[in-house]
Amino acid sequence: MGTVQRRLFHQSFRMLSHENPLGLPRTGSIPRMQRGLPERRKIKDVAKVVAVSSAKGGVGKSTVAANLSLAFAKMGYRSGILDADIFGPSIPTLFDLSGEPRLSSNNQLLPMSNYGVKTMSMGYLVGEDAPVVWRGLMVMKALQQLLHEVDWGGLDILILDLPPGTGDTQLSVTQQIVLDGSLIVTTPHTLAVKDAVKGINMFKKVNIPLLGLVQNMSVFNCPHCHHDTAVFGSNERVMEICREHSIDLLGDIPLHQSVGDDGQRGKPTVVSEPDSERAQAFMNIARLVESKVGL
Repeated sequence: MGTVQRRLFHQSFRMLSHENPLGLPRTGSIPRMQRGLPERRKIKDVAKVVAVSSAKGGVGKSTVAANLSLAFAKMGYRSGILDADIFGPSIPTLFDLSGEPRLSSNNQLLPMSNYGVKTMSMGYLVGEDAPVVWRGLMVMKALQQLLHEVDWGGLDILILDLPPGTGDTQLSVTQQIVLDGSLIVTTPHTLAVKDAVKGINMFKKVNIPLLGLVQNMSVFNCPHCHHDTAVFGSNERVMEICREHSIDLLGDIPLHQSVGDDGQRGKPTVVSEPDSERAQAFMNIARLVESKVGL
């Protein structure tokens, strides 16, 4: 290497190896406002907020979220559910609700109710078959309105049905509102469990309490021979993840045709089959969440 080349190399290296070019704190975390993040605030008139998440789509997250909100209502709490999935809202179908929500006297959206649960969803604001073809800024604006411009009228607990993944929506929710806890829904399938770990790490990174894991579609019981079959594999990997991350397995929801059928006809299992083993599984999970968030 020639003399001029060596000089340029060393000058560039000194510039790149500057100890602290942005003046960031050497220890501790950066204050939220310094990072340009909004201050987390509570949703008005809501005592507790619990996020239901899954990093993998198709694991029954919305079905679990809907049944949990119904379980809390059955337990005597003022319960609500907010559908934060802008692109694929499921709550209108699960609760058999449609139409546009009315506005309150102070221009807030009024939730729509069924089975004793208050609900709000982007699905009420767009046509049932209309795609939401929006860029990020529009999505974030809509999400902000759903989070802060709904008149819940007083709730003991609000279940937040997050979209699958660990992207913009999840980060915006965790940065904008105070969450009392989160739970992650997975199936025993290897691919679902791998993505569940990403969800666990996301909530850890943003300092949201992890209440535990819910294993959905865990075992299929044949109605003819009554033999149990682990259709998506054994739960060994799920148990291993719980041990590795020191989180609780809140419960198992069996794989049963009625759970899907109940949701499709807009009458989830806790309402349509309250005495079934499946409904009791949802009730048991709700009781564990109840104690963990201090209801």
